Amino acid sequence: MLYRILLPLFVVIHLWLLTSDAVQANEAVMSPTYAGKPLVDGLPLQALFPKATRFGDKEADLPVYAAYQLDELLGYAWLSDEINNLAGFAGKPIRLLIGLKPDGSFQDVTVIDHHEPVFLHGLGNESMHEFLAQYRNRSVRNQIIVGSAQNSQLSSQSDGGASGTVVFDGVTKATISVMIINDVVLSTALQVARARLEGFALPTQSRLLEKPIISQSWDALANNNLIHQWTLSQTEVEESLGRSLNSYPEFSNTTAPNTPFITLAYAYLNAPQVGVNLLGEARYKALMDRLTPGDHLLWVGSSGLYPHAEENYTPATVPSRLSLDQGGLSVEIRDINAPSEFNDIITPGAPRFSTAHFLRIKGSAGFDPGSPVDLKLHVNLARNHLISDSATFLSHYQLPDSEWEPVQIDTAKPLPLWIKLWMDRWVSVCILLIGLTVLIVSFIKQDRLSRWKHFHAFRWGYLAFTLFFIGFYAQGQLSVVNIFTLFHSIKDGFDITIFLLDPVIFILWIVTFISLFIWGRGLFCGWLCPFGALQEMSSWLGKKIGLKQIRVPATLHRRLIYLKYPIIGGLVAVSFYSLTWAEKLSEVEPFKTSITLVFIRHWPFVLYAVGLLIVGMFIHKFYCRYLCPLGAGLAAIGWFRRFELLKRVDFCGSPCQTCHHRCEIKAIKKSGEIDYNECVQCLECIVILNDEEQCVDKLLTRKKQKKATVSQRIPSVQIHQPS
Repeated sequence: MLYRILLPLFVVIHLWLLTSDAVQANEAVMSPTYAGKPLVDGLPLQALFPKATRFGDKEADLPVYAAYQLDELLGYAWLSDEINNLAGFAGKPIRLLIGLKPDGSFQDVTVIDHHEPVFLHGLGNESMHEFLAQYRNRSVRNQIIVGSAQNSQLSSQSDGGASGTVVFDGVTKATISVMIINDVVLSTALQVARARLEGFALPTQSRLLEKPIISQSWDALANNNLIHQWTLSQTEVEESLGRSLNSYPEFSNTTAPNTPFITLAYAYLNAPQVGVNLLGEARYKALMDRLTPGDHLLWVGSSGLYPHAEENYTPATVPSRLSLDQGGLSVEIRDINAPSEFNDIITPGAPRFSTAHFLRIKGSAGFDPGSPVDLKLHVNLARNHLISDSATFLSHYQLPDSEWEPVQIDTAKPLPLWIKLWMDRWVSVCILLIGLTVLIVSFIKQDRLSRWKHFHAFRWGYLAFTLFFIGFYAQGQLSVVNIFTLFHSIKDGFDITIFLLDPVIFILWIVTFISLFIWGRGLFCGWLCPFGALQEMSSWLGKKIGLKQIRVPATLHRRLIYLKYPIIGGLVAVSFYSLTWAEKLSEVEPFKTSITLVFIRHWPFVLYAVGLLIVGMFIHKFYCRYLCPLGAGLAAIGWFRRFELLKRVDFCGSPCQTCHHRCEIKAIKKSGEIDYNECVQCLECIVILNDEEQCVDKLLTRKKQKKATVSQRIPSVQIHQPS
């Protein structure tokens, strides 16, 4: 029989995966440029600064190494986790060696050690090396956007020592990890630059003065430098680009040479004198209430041939055509997506602008309202689909000193990375919460739902949502690796921010954990597991094409269901000995191959995952029932479940065996009792129980009612004995 060879075959294939070239190749964490090179204090500092003739000792106040060529300073090197030990997705810090030159540009960034599973046992470390290589010669002054949908050509406008927007290519399927890397690189580099390099110290901070608000016209505000107006002519742009605007398809039909290329006005709204005059007191207060304490707000309006935001600009994002610099450092400005009623400017004499936005500067950016700023307009025009020309134009501005006074510096605490990640993924979070709400309400109303004639369509629709949205799009496949992270976090000192780094995974774990005490493992295993949904679909396909279904004998089934428990126990135990080996052994889960990497992986892993799905076409949810360590872990917690919410009646098990035979997961015993440690809450037994054509109890009840009705209709006859 097929099932007699499946388990030995599984063991052989898994051992093969562990020793295959695909896994061994990923063990070389360090880039080949640095591996095997001479070490200084245990680090490849010489490879980082090849021209260095000597290195200083690690400094006491800031753990950096100074690199010198004779007596000339070449830069500083440091280990990222000694300045910022932010944990990675696996719960351990990503250890990077970072080099910074005296002009503030990166010498290089390389990885020394990490435990990110998507790189170690999925995409490969080469993907991480390629991402890190993008920092080379970029400046700490740059505004670096990772994987932004904004115009990536902006990165070509900035060299390593210039301030400007730089767009890095992210790593598909490793968004969380590269965001953590970027946050660590920039935060540590900025700290080193401000402490050791000239020209990077924080500017003197300022505080807005409290003063009576005087009603002023647009011209008065402009004359008092409370609003800055800037007009850029077509001629100025053509001179910078070196060719006529007619050379670009976007402007080939322009017939008004006197029309400004752009007329742009901007103002610092935190100054009440400005904000109240532009918006009115009520709207100004409402707008400022939307900000976090310490945040700053700019208003920008423009008109002309080239507005400051492109037509397809996405609200609540960083504008690609504008950037803001202060003190030589880039300051992030992001649209707050204000309601349309805030767009009307009430100032007498205010011109009409075709485009306007409110741009927020986070309090953590260290922005000083009293110091000069440079607003940059980035012009990028395509000659054709291959060639484009770029130019950057600057507008200098400083808020009048009548509006502010200098104060002692008060450095704002940076916004935690997990909050940034939640903000970036708010759409996915909202969709997930809606989907989870629908599922939880459905489970609460499961008896009513099971009577609905469209129940099966609803279930298949939700499984499709789980596979394609939660799994492939939102990357919400829970894994036994998450359990490693939890145990190691408890051992090393629990820090919830590690788990908050991925909002989708965090929400799913919270809902799953709570559900274990109410419904058992079934809510997740039967409805929220993307690979479980994929198995359901493969099983359906097997039946649809007529494959003979293999029924595992009851005795063997009862033994096999316990196989997954030593697997989870062994994995957790190994993780305390070697997290690296535990991550390798966790390849028993085909989740990374099938869901995270969508089968784009080295062929042995794909063969294993596809093999499990093929087996599932003959044996319903074979992997879930017998091998899944995550399911075992959830079932173990599910033993503490307080409720048995799946309806049973006296006929269940004796004499009726319908649900026992129809349960494909084999979670219903002959006695009619449900094994909640195995049940995936497909609710099919409830559908049967509420169906008068399938449930024996319902059929017998209906027969009795029918007999009673017939007997009532037969007239009684009195028989008289003859006298």
